[in-house]
Amino acid sequence: MIPGMGAVATTLIAGVEAIRRGLAKPIGSTSQMSTIRLGKRTDNRTPLIKDFAPIAQLDNLVFTGWDIFGGNLYDAAKTAQVLDRDQLEQIKPFLQSIEPMPAAFDQHYVKRLTAKKSKTGKNKCDLANQIRNDIAEFKTKTDRQVMIWCGSTEIYMEQAPVHQTLAAFEKGLVEDDPSITPSMLYAWAALKEGIPFINGAPNLTVDIPALNELSRKMNAPICGKDFKTGQTFIKTVLAPAFKVRNLGVSGWYSTNILGNRDGEVLDDPESFKTKEVSKLGVLEHIFQPHLHPDLYGDIYHKVRINYYPPRGDNKEGWDNIDIFGWLGYPMQLKVDFLCRDSILAAPLALDLILFMDLAARTPSLKGMGIQEWLSFYFKDPDSAPGVYPEHDLFIQHMKLKNTLRHIMGEDLITHLGLDYYGE
Repeated sequence: MIPGMGAVATTLIAGVEAIRRGLAKPIGSTSQMSTIRLGKRTDNRTPLIKDFAPIAQLDNLVFTGWDIFGGNLYDAAKTAQVLDRDQLEQIKPFLQSIEPMPAAFDQHYVKRLTAKKSKTGKNKCDLANQIRNDIAEFKTKTDRQVMIWCGSTEIYMEQAPVHQTLAAFEKGLVEDDPSITPSMLYAWAALKEGIPFINGAPNLTVDIPALNELSRKMNAPICGKDFKTGQTFIKTVLAPAFKVRNLGVSGWYSTNILGNRDGEVLDDPESFKTKEVSKLGVLEHIFQPHLHPDLYGDIYHKVRINYYPPRGDNKEGWDNIDIFGWLGYPMQLKVDFLCRDSILAAPLALDLILFMDLAARTPSLKGMGIQEWLSFYFKDPDSAPGVYPEHDLFIQHMKLKNTLRHIMGEDLITHLGLDYYGE
């Protein structure tokens, strides 16, 4: 169930159907393409993850969702202009068969968009219960459900009193509290129905005590926020490399050119701040400047996103990195990543849907609420109170695979390797 059936959602759904028909391969999907080592290296046990863990098969996925623009998913995919016309034509009837439901939307939270088709209600509680009714209808047609937010970035929000307890939050729904955003309505509705919730945007959404409480109460998993797709993905590769080699960083300037609807929304300063905070936290957590002041104590980190309509979904992420090495001598690294935003996001969304469904069926995981093992997929991972989030892509990857081994009762891999050299 997808709130926001635009570029990412249509690319995901069209891609899954193309793969099911044998028209394409699931490139970029860990759940579909990756293997997992079991036991010692000499055991030669490396099945595909999809054959090892009991994740749902692609043939069993059914899609629905909400949007503010109307039309079916074929129309939405044509508007997004991510996939070429020939590819869309091959799966046109399937995409035409899915028409989003009217969304719960308030332009106060996403100022650059105007809804053509949205829900109306007497208050936020009414709107949230309308979403619950939509979920109940979908439950009659499916065995299990997962909700993944693929909607736009909302304006920057900080925690308020209404967010502190579930009782306060539910009272705030009735009182139309302005600190409750549309994405929170969807999250509350999903969790209330016992459905895992995934946040693909940097919105505050479930990062509040009230919805953490509801997640644990209903055994409905939650995870981090904001898909780690282009520039931040590269950042979480390079920064750990500098850190393990003890190379200092004095400055990291990142800019993006983006022309899709996401770029249009982020052209609003209030929405951009939400994204900026999500992107800026990465280096702080990887470099830990309080532990390594000589290397990272004075780093200057700047992030910019520029809306440029001719670029469409084909984003350009440009980084200038000023580093220094032995005796303090300066060096530079420049990265120009010409990427496709939704092409990178779609396989992450697929993996998260499948792994969150697995978490909801795993007794040792579902009651925990936050699924930190899925940090691999997010710019802004969630973690337990008092525990800093892990941003290093390779540690995240190890955590993900070890959690799958744990679920299946296999030995965890430590990479120590001493057992190969004993007698």
